[in-house]
Amino acid sequence: MSYRRASRTVRSESRVLENWVTALPRDKNNLFETVVRRWELSFTMASVALDDAISFRIHAQLVCAREQVQLAGVLLDRFSSDLIAFCDAALAHSRDTGEAPPVEPLNAGFFRGTTAQSAASWNGILHRVLFADRSRFSHKLRILSGTLRKLEREFRETIDELASGTAIEPGACWNRLECLHFDFNTCLREAEIVLKCFISTVPGDQLSALAAELDALPKPARAPSKQRLSSATA
Repeated sequence: MSYRRASRTVRSESRVLENWVTALPRDKNNLFETVVRRWELSFTMASVALDDAISFRIHAQLVCAREQVQLAGVLLDRFSSDLIAFCDAALAHSRDTGEAPPVEPLNAGFFRGTTAQSAASWNGILHRVLFADRSRFSHKLRILSGTLRKLEREFRETIDELASGTAIEPGACWNRLECLHFDFNTCLREAEIVLKCFISTVPGDQLSALAAELDALPKPARAPSKQRLSSATA
């Protein structure tokens, strides 16, 4: 790697860290926290369902285990769809931001499965050969989105094997689900960092449109109910 390219990479990593630790303005921080809170809740629900499925299997309650792992699959589908929607929205809005959000490449060492590790390695290669921050940002989002789709498909296929009773090695299938769950978690952490860096560059007049696309608009306050007048006389 040339000195110039290495120095650009170091500056990019420094900017990502700076964006992550720097407080956002109130309106941007509200959007960030709203989106992250929903992602975290969605992933936690899926994780609990998967933990319950594994526990049922350990105690030989196989029918309950299959039911819970199917529920985990449904919840993870919703979770990954939410993150993919963010990737699509960020790609669209980033074309209108004056400053490209800084990103670091995916780290293959943070993943367990070959699918995610291969995607991270490819992202690392692209990150080193691309010079423009906007190109780095776009390629990372596309690779992150594609990885989520592949993990989702592998999780669903593994669940179908267990549910249909066609799994040749059920133990290996359950191990695969745990591995995929770990990689989903890594994708979540990556998305949270990208989200904050991205929001920091979004012009204020585009926040409402972005919030609408991410389904993160503030809920309208409920009007206080008027107290009913008693029909009794004073």
